[in-house]
Amino acid sequence: MIVTRRHLSRRTLLKGMGAVIALPALDAMTPAFAATRPSTSSAGAAPLRLAFTYVPNGITMADWTPSAAGSQFEFPRILKPLEGLRDDTLVLSGLAHRNGMALGDGPGDHARAAASYLTGVHPRKTAGADIQNGISVDQIAAQHLAREARFPSIELGCDDSRTIGNCDSGYSCAYTNSLAWRGPSTPMPPETNPRLVFERLFGDVDTSLPPETRARRRLHRRSILDLVTARTAELMNDVGPSDRRKLDEYLASIREIEQRIERAERDLTGLTPPIDRPTGIPVEYADYVQLMFDLQLAAFQTDSTRVVTMMMGREGSLRTYPEIGVPDPHHPLTHHRGNPEWIEKVTKVNTMHVELFAGFVRKLKDTPDGDGTLLDHTMIVYGSGLSDGNRHTHDDLPVVLLGGGAGVRGGRHVVYSKDTPMTNFYVTLLDRLGVPTEQLGDSTGEVTFV
Repeated sequence: MIVTRRHLSRRTLLKGMGAVIALPALDAMTPAFAATRPSTSSAGAAPLRLAFTYVPNGITMADWTPSAAGSQFEFPRILKPLEGLRDDTLVLSGLAHRNGMALGDGPGDHARAAASYLTGVHPRKTAGADIQNGISVDQIAAQHLAREARFPSIELGCDDSRTIGNCDSGYSCAYTNSLAWRGPSTPMPPETNPRLVFERLFGDVDTSLPPETRARRRLHRRSILDLVTARTAELMNDVGPSDRRKLDEYLASIREIEQRIERAERDLTGLTPPIDRPTGIPVEYADYVQLMFDLQLAAFQTDSTRVVTMMMGREGSLRTYPEIGVPDPHHPLTHHRGNPEWIEKVTKVNTMHVELFAGFVRKLKDTPDGDGTLLDHTMIVYGSGLSDGNRHTHDDLPVVLLGGGAGVRGGRHVVYSKDTPMTNFYVTLLDRLGVPTEQLGDSTGEVTFV
């Protein structure tokens, strides 16, 4: 690590035996943020990020869609947790994924919903190895920004992410469990184990080792921060009081995440997994999601990556939510056939998802980054590949865009003409990110945010 008293590189790392810790933006890196206009390629600007958060099985659209367009809309029940973030929130209506529809292929809407969500491509109906989809918007961005961060992209999930077998009416599990596609036949399944995400971000542990071997090694391993003590002390001596405070807070947050993972691993001892329990840890869904969001925040804070996808659940998820009074599996509930009791349970699940997401967004808003906050320099899309889960509809999809990245102005409900391709929205985001793209899936142009 090369440190001077005058200037730190944005890519300064704390390195020790078995650990590599990237740093957040510090005052000593000020020259790296001297430019006034955000850019993804200039070393003189705070970097822009792009994130997608996906929820499965559709939404109760009557409790999602604002009744009025423009800036005077009221937040409906499901979106209510985002009300405190009004100025950072764009609610978008009218966007559709035609290629998520059957188009002659019969059942399989859940697989098509996830597969087409970021690609805009109609996936080949197969449960074999001959899967065929398209490149996803996140991977177009990741390939363009590959040299800008340690990891071109990070894929996260909170459900089983197997990619082989038949998961939906003759569609491969690769479709239901993967949002990101590097190429037409190359899905990028999300990592669902927080420990492995943590070690990828902050260590060089060989994740190909068997779990029992990694567990034995962890018994004899100190905190990851202990491995970089000397480098930390050196850095503390070369920065000012404000940066020392920022470093203290940042390293404390890393240790807190590490301790949460360790506690969750101890809590799993001797438990028999219930149906559809997260394959990662912790056991409680809310704790699990919050931990994965915190890891995503750390990845952005350290500029370890600029592109993240997050699946809060896979399509067709059978997860139960007894903690909010929904002991029934999620997917069957969405086939409510108008039953008010079932609709209420689905709405509770939808609202819980938004509450957890809103907590993540607030943390981004509270985290300094360059001349603003992480939220100021991030574009985050939240939504689902289905609107009405009961009817399996792929039009008028639930979409919100948060953040101030590339001059996006929030505080409005924008209604597009019926069946506007969702991919037009993605092409627009790529353009704002500095990644001009002529065609993505079934795109026909760009959209405006006014």
